[in-house]
Amino acid sequence: MSDSPVAIVTGASRGIGREGALALAEAGFDVVISARTVHEGEGKAEPNSVREDVTLAVPGSLERTAQEIEERGQRALILPLDLIDRDAVVSLPAKVLDAWGRIDVLYNNAIYRGVGTLDRIEDLTMESMTALMTGNFMHQVLLIQQVLPHMVERGSGSIINMVSGSARLDPPGPPGEGGWGILYSASKAAFARVAGGINAEYRSKGIKAFNVDPGNVVTEARKAAKPDDEYSGGFGSEPAEATGKVVAWLATDPGADKFMGKWIFAPKLCSDLGLLPGWTFQAPQ
Repeated sequence: MSDSPVAIVTGASRGIGREGALALAEAGFDVVISARTVHEGEGKAEPNSVREDVTLAVPGSLERTAQEIEERGQRALILPLDLIDRDAVVSLPAKVLDAWGRIDVLYNNAIYRGVGTLDRIEDLTMESMTALMTGNFMHQVLLIQQVLPHMVERGSGSIINMVSGSARLDPPGPPGEGGWGILYSASKAAFARVAGGINAEYRSKGIKAFNVDPGNVVTEARKAAKPDDEYSGGFGSEPAEATGKVVAWLATDPGADKFMGKWIFAPKLCSDLGLLPGWTFQAPQ
């Protein structure tokens, strides 16, 4: 039996989730990793809009992330998860407790990917709106509900929620032309209210929650869709590693408490703290 603290990371097969899982392992956590892609070579980026009809292959897998966690001297537990699958969402924390007996950190990184994410207003349907709000908000809250009783019983725990600048900014153009879909930004705006509610209701019980904005990260799916497009859109382009380092810092450093209730822009905080040697955040002009 390991004495290491335990972190759950959703969407850990690639990108920001993978970097968060690795940073937490480097900080001494055993890491439970979840996502849809278990085996390398199976990763797919489905169309995000009714105006798209191509499914693209993307690198990354839970098996690869697990290997990298173990190379850092920590245990990895693979638990596949689709955010639309209610039963899988409810059962995940119970499986972690059965296997490892504790949950110290929940890092809600995963997002729903599918039609509706980049749809224009005229293209939205009840089906796409329901699916995206379910995956990006309702089932995220459902997952949090499953870990809170355990954290309350232990008297401690951190919940780190991935938010998006799209929840605070108007898109500079239509979806697919430099902008984002209003359904996606609305779902992320709803989720951005959760951390504050957790702090209001549970801080006295030892639980703390944070909102982390990764900035404009060019993910594997975005590279696959448009390999020659930098996707800066005037918002800059930040490394996924910066957010991973910030997540691990929030989970371990007592100084993180002062960031509760704030919108944490991970690239700048990472740069200010010197968490990623050799990299400095440069604000876009």
